[in-house]
Amino acid sequence: MATDDLQLRDASAVLAKAADENFPVAPFFLPRSWRDDLMAVYGVVRLIDDIGDGDLAPEAAHARHLGLDADADDPLTLLDAVAADLGTVFDGGDPGHPLVRALRPAAERGTLTAAPFLALIEANRQDQLVTRYETYDDLVAYCALSANPIGRLVLAITGTATPERVRRSDAVCTGLQIVEHIQDVAEDLRRGRIYLPVEDMKRFHVSESDLAQPTAGASVRALVAFEVERARGLLNEGTPLVGSVHGRLKLLLAGFVAGGRAAAGAIVTAGHDVLPGPPKPTKPRLLREAGAVLRGKG
Repeated sequence: MATDDLQLRDASAVLAKAADENFPVAPFFLPRSWRDDLMAVYGVVRLIDDIGDGDLAPEAAHARHLGLDADADDPLTLLDAVAADLGTVFDGGDPGHPLVRALRPAAERGTLTAAPFLALIEANRQDQLVTRYETYDDLVAYCALSANPIGRLVLAITGTATPERVRRSDAVCTGLQIVEHIQDVAEDLRRGRIYLPVEDMKRFHVSESDLAQPTAGASVRALVAFEVERARGLLNEGTPLVGSVHGRLKLLLAGFVAGGRAAAGAIVTAGHDVLPGPPKPTKPRLLREAGAVLRGKG
């Protein structure tokens, strides 16, 4: 297969994952320029996360696109290579990876900077070294690297960043990340990671072996309920962000918030038992939440 065909195949496989997210990535109603930039951002963010999680397709040539040996698979080495490629594109050069190359129009316009992407890379480096979080504040600090840059990138693309909107956006993004961690407790444990704060596990008398069971006992359900309410509080804190903007951006941000609220609601509907697999919201629930967010209701 020709190099260009390999790059197109590998980039398309990463971008296709957008359909599985809890929130819309680049919905049709947005201006084409925004959609292009959002999909370019998504491609790089998903690439970074897939490297950190060890989820790169085995037949893909991502290492080669990044200038490494084809069999390079060490996450830290691959993350360093992505950081270098980002440095190239934001310095006006020609990066090797097609997903990074897609950022070039936004980089040339000055719409985006490398900083949010580098924070995401740092979060994924942290994932290789840190597998437990002692306190809730420790987890929130991790989310500042792993989640909050996403909202900041959206505000940058849409030209709507202000200090207050960034603060509200950070609350939404941290809430979304915590909901996702709650949904993925079983999957994360299989990777050797636990994102439920250790201090909270102790408070609710939950052991790591409790999280490895097929279904959740009463203590695990109580812990999950506690963490879901924390996440809902963050989402509610950030919801006024939606009312601070107008038009199609308002619909996009409402989709983000509604996705988090609907996912949290799905966890509640599942009786706070996330161990059999991630509870997923139905489309009607998502639409109801979007309507509530647009009406400014908590």
